[in-house]
Amino acid sequence: MRLRVVNLGLPKSGTTTLAHALKVAGLKVADYRIRRRQTEAAGLPGTFVADLMYRGFYETGDPLAHMEEFDGFSEISTVAQGLSIWPQTDFALIDAIRRHHPGVRFLASWREARALSDSMLRWSDLGTDRLPKGNIPGLPAGFGETSRERITWIEGHYAHLRAIFAGDPAFLEYDTAAPDAPRRIEAHIGRDLPWWGTANANPSDDTEEDAA
Repeated sequence: MRLRVVNLGLPKSGTTTLAHALKVAGLKVADYRIRRRQTEAAGLPGTFVADLMYRGFYETGDPLAHMEEFDGFSEISTVAQGLSIWPQTDFALIDAIRRHHPGVRFLASWREARALSDSMLRWSDLGTDRLPKGNIPGLPAGFGETSRERITWIEGHYAHLRAIFAGDPAFLEYDTAAPDAPRRIEAHIGRDLPWWGTANANPSDDTEEDAA
């Protein structure tokens, strides 16, 4: 059965490190958007993973239908260029992936909520502008400027995932900063991770960041 890996963690939770680790492990990974060097398929370069997931979901029922050549999906949301699309918050879309891809392994990259909130605040205009204006599930427009609001949203997201996947062996939530994180991921996906480290970090942060 083909290995497909889908990360449901939030931006700034370690998605770029995960993307690089999966690539080194031999998977073809879509991280946030499809790069020109990754595909020869017409219309895919430059498109956001989140947008492609919803196109596939509503056109065919399968959120991965337009990304057949990819094995891993490390950052699947986008809040940029006037778009605010969050597949990791949508039960119907997640359930569709489960039904169409029975062998899929779900991950949830996690960081302590305050640390994650602070990292969001320090990354470009993510915490100061894009989140408060994004009208995100669980974080309507007008909310998200304060640490308390971001932390409440972050904690709610991971609680939602735990409820959706309660008792499901196809799901693994892991702490990006934990020393055993790569070993836990290896055991979950059944693939060795030759590399694990820090990628795309904020200058004032010693943990991985992504470019959402």
